[in-house]
Amino acid sequence: MAAASAVLQSEWTKIRTVSSTVWTLASALLVTAGTGAGLSALMASNFDSLSEAERLTFDPTAVSFSGMILGQLAMVVFGVLVVGTEYSSGMIRTSLAAVPGRGTFLFSKVAVAGLLALLVSLATSFLSFFLGQALLGEHRTTIGADNVLRAVVGGGLYMGLIAVFSMGVAAMLRSSVLSLGILVPFFLLISRILMAVPGAREVARYFPDQAGSKIMQVVPGALDSDKPPYGPWGGLGIMVLWVAASLLGGYLVMKERDA
Repeated sequence: MAAASAVLQSEWTKIRTVSSTVWTLASALLVTAGTGAGLSALMASNFDSLSEAERLTFDPTAVSFSGMILGQLAMVVFGVLVVGTEYSSGMIRTSLAAVPGRGTFLFSKVAVAGLLALLVSLATSFLSFFLGQALLGEHRTTIGADNVLRAVVGGGLYMGLIAVFSMGVAAMLRSSVLSLGILVPFFLLISRILMAVPGAREVARYFPDQAGSKIMQVVPGALDSDKPPYGPWGGLGIMVLWVAASLLGGYLVMKERDA
């Protein structure tokens, strides 16, 4: 047990002493809350120009989370750097010499970084919600309304899981550059483009970001969008499966390959 505590302490020291990981978490909070606030204010001023269908399915909670599109990219960077920096700096050899159990090493890193990402993500989600609702004016909702608290907590879970998923991918690819080169275009462009293609939409809706983000919706089919074949918790469950698969893949690669 003492050895496990030492490993966890070591991983915490690594994370808090690397400025890039600290700045990416700060960026996730500021970008998400700031963008969500700006778009909430814009939506409030243009509400009357929405179509009747969009007004009837208006979801003030989801609008306040508009910044998640950019904030999740900061979480991707954080997750990749937590694992990838070990390889790019050559510290992976020293780390595995100190902690020969590769599963212990990887999952201790994921546990510490994942918990930190979750705490920042929850703070980001609540801040984004309250800022967004303040700016939506008469179109706002409250934290006590049906399913709103679930959506706000779910927003934090979503961002935290994005970070953990990225850690698993970085462990598989063993390169920060390669991991970011795949994950950033995927979440920023590819996933969203495929959702706009009728033939590909049925597959794309099961991607981790598309499925997981449904936990932040209070109104199904918000702003007259398509309704998925699963509910908010079902979507988050699909995302959890993606995260588990990435961590398993990362562990298997780390177990079978030399540092």
